[in-house]
Amino acid sequence: MSKDDMQRAEDLLRAFKGEEYAFGDGALDRVGGYAGNLGRKLAVISDPQVRQLGVADTIIHSLEREGLLVVDVFDGARANAPREDVYRLAYQLARSEWDGVITIGGGSCIDSSKAALTLATYGGVIDDYFGTGRVSEKSGGDRNPLIAVQTASSSGAHLTKYSNITDMMTYQKKLIVDDSIVPKASVFQYDVTRTMPQSLTRDGGLDGIAHCWEVWMGSTGKDYYDTVSEVANLGITLIVDNLPAAIKDGSDLNARYALGLGTDLGGYSIMLGGTNAGHLGSFSLIDILSHGRACAILNPYYTVLFADAIQDQLNRVSKIYRRAGFITEDVTDRAGRDLAEAVAQGMLALSRSIEFPTTLQEAGGTVEHIRKMLEAAKDPQLKMKLQNMPVPMDVAAGDIDTLMKPTLEAAYTGDLTRIPALH
Repeated sequence: MSKDDMQRAEDLLRAFKGEEYAFGDGALDRVGGYAGNLGRKLAVISDPQVRQLGVADTIIHSLEREGLLVVDVFDGARANAPREDVYRLAYQLARSEWDGVITIGGGSCIDSSKAALTLATYGGVIDDYFGTGRVSEKSGGDRNPLIAVQTASSSGAHLTKYSNITDMMTYQKKLIVDDSIVPKASVFQYDVTRTMPQSLTRDGGLDGIAHCWEVWMGSTGKDYYDTVSEVANLGITLIVDNLPAAIKDGSDLNARYALGLGTDLGGYSIMLGGTNAGHLGSFSLIDILSHGRACAILNPYYTVLFADAIQDQLNRVSKIYRRAGFITEDVTDRAGRDLAEAVAQGMLALSRSIEFPTTLQEAGGTVEHIRKMLEAAKDPQLKMKLQNMPVPMDVAAGDIDTLMKPTLEAAYTGDLTRIPALH
């Protein structure tokens, strides 16, 4: 990684979000200006941990100095944004009088705020909005009056049209996908992540790689391929090159800044295209794995499955893992499945280096988890994940049983030879 990489990442983010996004040094100072565009009365949703660190208080005091009125402060959702927390927040918002909402926290806090604000504004139940474009049917395309202040290098939730919500009775995530829930403005001052625990730093970094890699894999033949290639390649570079340093020394602000840029480029990636196989499987693993870890386990195996459809991506990404030392042999002359397996092994080597599990079995998964992932893949509300794959899977054609099942069995055991060849 070079300073040129970081400068290019900043340029890409500015081109992506323009004046709607303040990031990097001093970004928190911009919250008041953004908030004033929503109106005078504001409700704040924040992670309790963020309030303990003083970030939320700093923002609230800055709002008050701008002459804005904070009418209520509500606790954000727990990890994985349980639907019960979304309903609680929706009720609190419905009983409060505000012109706009500011959410301060990580991905779960921001995702739950997007969903709760939708329920408070348009009514109904959360299931009404799962899928693509269901909020816009009610909003007419208007965006919710939300400002997102990110505090973790991870999901990119502050930049995107996605909200992941979890049914804690079944341990299954589902997804709202809608331009109406993209925050009207976003803020991420990367140095606030210096207090992130190592576990969250690991999870967030691998989630960022998953966003970049899944979208890049799925963009073969698309008209946005060249754009995704630059954004995703740079995002993966920044994360792979800096994640070990940030884990070793959480106060390494250069590494923290680079991770923030890298995971933000992951957010940019998922606004260009959609995630696919790794994310789909992760939605069924929340009882045993954090989101980033689940994606990090599954994606190497899907990389092998889709080998023939992603040769250009494999050639480019192999250079990143080779330069970082996670691919130890020269793979310049490799191609096809052979190249995919080398890249998969490089991904797994990165996971081992940060003490991540590399198989579902090692992570505590069971045959029941495989069954659950296969069943979720047949849910019409998650169909977009199948369509986003490099080679889309068709439930009616039996692809879930003939392609996905053996790939998940390979991810369970670590045996790459169990992954079928696509024809």
